[in-house]
Parts: sequence; structure tokens; C-alpha cells
Amino acid sequence: MRHRSKASTRSFEQGQGMLQIGLSYTSPTGAPRADVPLDKARARKTANTLMGELKEGNLETTQETTDLSKASLQIPSVVAMDMDAASCLRCSEFVDQNKMPKLNEQQDSQEHLFGKSMKELKKLAREGRWAGSHALRAQAYQHVIQHIPCRLMTPDAEVYRDVASKLFEAPNESFDPLPEFLEGSIMPEYCLSEEGVIAVKRILICISSLYPDITYCPLLPAVTALMLHYSQGEAQCFEDTCRLLYCNAPHTSYIDHSFLTHEASCMTFGDLANKHCPAAHRLIASSSDNIFEVYSDWLVWLFDGLPFDYVIRIFDVYLLEGQKVLYRIALALLKQFQLSVASQGLDVVDIKGSLWGFMRGIREHMTTDKLLEKAFSIRLFSRKEIWLLQMANRKALVEKGVTAVQHRQPFHLTVNAHNFSSTIVTAQEMRVVWSWIPERFSLFSPVQIFSTSENGYSLQRFYSCCEGYEPTVLLLKTTLGEVCGAFLSSDWSERKKSGGTSSFFGTGECFVFTVHPEMERYEWVFIKKPEQAKALPRSPRPRSPSPFSSEGHSTTSSNHLTVPVLDMIKYRLSPFLAIRHFKLPSKTASMFMSGTQKEIIIGGGGGQALFIDADLHHGRTEHCETFDNPPLCQENFQVQLLEVWGFQNS
Repeated sequence: MRHRSKASTRSFEQGQGMLQIGLSYTSPTGAPRADVPLDKARARKTANTLMGELKEGNLETTQETTDLSKASLQIPSVVAMDMDAASCLRCSEFVDQNKMPKLNEQQDSQEHLFGKSMKELKKLAREGRWAGSHALRAQAYQHVIQHIPCRLMTPDAEVYRDVASKLFEAPNESFDPLPEFLEGSIMPEYCLSEEGVIAVKRILICISSLYPDITYCPLLPAVTALMLHYSQGEAQCFEDTCRLLYCNAPHTSYIDHSFLTHEASCMTFGDLANKHCPAAHRLIASSSDNIFEVYSDWLVWLFDGLPFDYVIRIFDVYLLEGQKVLYRIALALLKQFQLSVASQGLDVVDIKGSLWGFMRGIREHMTTDKLLEKAFSIRLFSRKEIWLLQMANRKALVEKGVTAVQHRQPFHLTVNAHNFSSTIVTAQEMRVVWSWIPERFSLFSPVQIFSTSENGYSLQRFYSCCEGYEPTVLLLKTTLGEVCGAFLSSDWSERKKSGGTSSFFGTGECFVFTVHPEMERYEWVFIKKPEQAKALPRSPRPRSPSPFSSEGHSTTSSNHLTVPVLDMIKYRLSPFLAIRHFKLPSKTASMFMSGTQKEIIIGGGGGQALFIDADLHHGRTEHCETFDNPPLCQENFQVQLLEVWGFQNS
């Protein structure tokens, strides 16, 4: 199998009447390098000129860079562009020109992209600076994709030609059935012609024949179809899609290619929606028995529900920023959906149908520019933190028995009313609490591990029953009938590490909540205001710290989304929202949970969200800086009942 060498600085490829020249080239006069298809005559002339300069020592050769933060997009000034739409797309046989948006090809000048770094290109893509030109978008796509680091043996266009010639010998070759890994995939045609749809099928079949490790990949047809709109042909589209499939940049992913990683991504989106769209999450929780089933459609919203001009703008930023940007945009859509429902006073009966209808009618609610503006105003945590959450979700799925090679498996992630029994909350109330906890734990049913009605009012029995369980949910009912509680991310045995003195432990996933008289959740203050807690820089690397740099990282590195080893996840994975990942303004911002022989404390700084004494009879609640909560019930209270719930996998 042929592949591109990292040290390669020049390649000449001839095919179907075109000669592609891809040189890292600076002329003696300092003119920009060219990296575009030329007709044969001009290509020969250019090649001869370059070879002459190489012999004379005038050609500057550089190693191919995979550092996207330093790469520059050089747009040719020597090649005049034909502004006819077909030639701008450079793949007219695959695109139905009647479906394509009509653009003013002279709206954006090529000079806007001269010598831009990837940071600058991200800004331009977000602003839609090449959204007015099919030709400019096609050139930008090719440049960006060729600088995405990927596996050393990623197949190129030449491999596609070889494989396709063997797979599709007959002119009327049937393309049914499609590869098994496409079961349940969205298959949008966008603006492709009939020939384009057939070309997408051929590419998918070739990918399937080369990559038997792909077992479930619902996003692949949409990505392939979008790439074909702006590729030079099937072979180029195949190569570009493979680079996205097997990107190996640290903490970066484009396309999930197993049921395990896909489900982990859906769970991660559910976690982010829980944190960043609480009103929408509450709406979904109240309208559906299975929240996860709703969130599993998040990619369908983006790539099948929205109009093409919205999808392609999303694709612009996706190629530059990876999967994280899809989370942003889906969250922005979810927020706008909830605002639309609230403003119209609608009662949502079919939540999935309502979301689908909203996506289809998105033009009535926001423009593409407004959508992207809202998406990038959401302050997500770092790519590394999201990667840690993704890996934690993956680990939970593995513990649930999900494997990378299986296909679909149904999940029901809510509390089962038939076998749930609590003296403090109803099954419906527990479902709401369960919808607040991280997705990877809601895979498992709740199990009661301590109750004052069964185990008595003793702090020592509380500890002995709860130790070994991580995480736990604490529920408390006062003698006045008020109900509140906390989700606690760490094992209570962590308190022993302090040698008996009072010290705090836990992670930023802890939160406190009220159930009666109202249901409300209060999370770590930095989830709402992440800009106040700066993420600590990564350990230094030999090369540039660009998130796309792959130099020195093998495909078995634990830094990569696609290749974690299970025992590595189990024993070395850093907890999501661990305090050591952040530079906090004060220690009072991370007082999650503490326990001694005399008391347990949840939340601190300026007060305690919950304080309960050694007899589990008396308590106190105040505003605290960790959760920025009001008192959860009457400030000084007496405990009537207290329960602790764990998870069956604990």
C-alpha cells in the first residue's frame, strides 16, 4: 500500500488529464508557491522550471509540516480562475448545479488567504470568508486536510484507483448492499447528482474493503458526500476522507468508527448538554423516558436536519477544529430550540419530532452567522478535558459490556419505576436527579447502600456502608419535609488520606441540589464560568504545542482519542474536571467534600452547602463559593431520613 512519507517534500502525480504538482516551493523572487492542478502543457513547463531551479540550488526544500498552527494557505496568483460554477467546483460530474447555492464567485478575493496561519484560518472560517466562493472553499479544504496528521499508512488517491479498478470491473456494478458498518447511518445526498451518489457508494465500499476494523460509522456517508462536492474526483475524495478517519492528533477526533466510540461521543454530548443547556435538558428529561435516545440523534440534527448552506458552513469549521466544534454547534441549536418552545408556550409531546422540525425550519430562527456566533460564545472546557470525559464514558461502556466490534445495542438510561423504592423521593423525582448525573454513570441502575431507616443514625455506619462506592448520590429529608442532596464524585475512603484531619477531596463533577419544595441543581461554579479557572498548560513537547501536531506521537499513545488501551484507561486516566488540571483563583473554589469522625461537609468557602453532624441528626446549609448555591433548605435543620445511592457497577 502506498502512503505519503512525512519527509516527502515533492510529489508528481498524473491522472485523468491533469498533473498535480505539490511542492513546498519558494521561487528566487519570493513569489508564493503554487499547489494547484495545471493543464498538461503548463504543468510540464512548471515542472521543468522547478527541476532546473532544484539543480541550481535555488529551490528551497522543507520537510512537510503537520503543525497546523504554523501552516500557511498559499493561494495561487499565477493561475487565472474560471468563474464558471462547474469549473469552480472542479467536480461538475458529481454535483447537480441546480441544487447548489448560487454564489458571487468574486465576493471573496484569493488574497484574503495568502500566508495565513491555522489560527487565522479558523477565524476566517468562523466568519464565513470563503463561504461566498466555491473555488476558494475547495482550495481551502484541500490545504487544511493535507495538513491533518494521520496514520503513516493512510491510503492515498493512487490506492483508491487500484482498489476501485478491482472492485468495480463491470460497468453496471451493483452497489447494494452497502457495507454493514453503515447500518443506521444518515445517507444525505445534499447537492450531488445521481453520478455523485453512486460515487459516494463506491468510495464507502472501497473504505470498507481496506478498513475491516470499522464496525459502526454513521457519520461517514455525510462527510464523504460533503467532501465530494469540493474534491477533484473520487480518488481525491477517498484520500481526504481517509485522512479524517485516521487523524492521530492528540485529543482530536473527526469520525468515530466503532459503536463504542460513537456511543461514547453521544454520552459526552449528553454530559455537555446537561451542563451548558440546563433548561433544554430539563425539557428533554420531562418529555422523554430515555434522554440518551434523544441525544443519540445529535449528529443527525447537524448533518441531516439542517439545510445544505448551514451544513457546509458547519463543515468549514469542522475541518479546522475537529469534533469539538460539532458539540458547540449542537449545543447552540439545543439552546435555541428551548428558547423557541418557551417563547411560543408550546407543550412538547414528541421531543424527537419537535427537534427534527426545528432543525428543518432553522431559517425561521437564526442565520448561519448567528448560529456560529452563539456556538462559539459557549465556554466549553479544553479539548483535553472533553477527551478525558470521552474516555471516561468509553470506559463505562466497556464495563457495561459494549465492545468495539459490535453494532447497535439499545440502552435505557432512566430509573425503572417498577423496582425503585425510596423513603425520600418518588421514582419520577429520582429520574430527574438521574438526568443530572454524568451519562457514564446513568448507564447503571441505582442501588441503595445506606439508609438511616435500616442502618441507623451513625456516621461510622455511613462510612462503612459507603466506602468502596464511587460515585454516590446523597438524599436528605428534613423534619419539615424539605428534600435536598448531593452528587459526590469520589469514594468517601479518600478522607483517610488526610490522616484524620479535615481536608477536601472530589472533582468538579460534584453538585448539590434541591427536590422539595423545588427541583434545582447547583454545579461547580467554574462549569458556569470556566474562564475564571484557567486550564493548566500541557507538559512541554519537543515540537510545537499545536493541538494538531503529531511529531513524536505513535498511534498507540494514550494522548489519542482513537487508541486508548483499556487497562491504561482503568489505571492511568486522569479524572474529568480534576482540580490539578486547573489554575484556580482560590482554594475555596474547590471544596467539594470532606469527612471526619465528627462531621461530613459538602461544599465550602464562605459557608457550607451541607454540614451534617456525627449523629446524622442535625445539619446546616449555607451559601458556599464552590457551588454558588443558596441554602438548600432551612439553614439549621433536623434530619428525618438520609439515604445514599450507589451504582450497580460500583
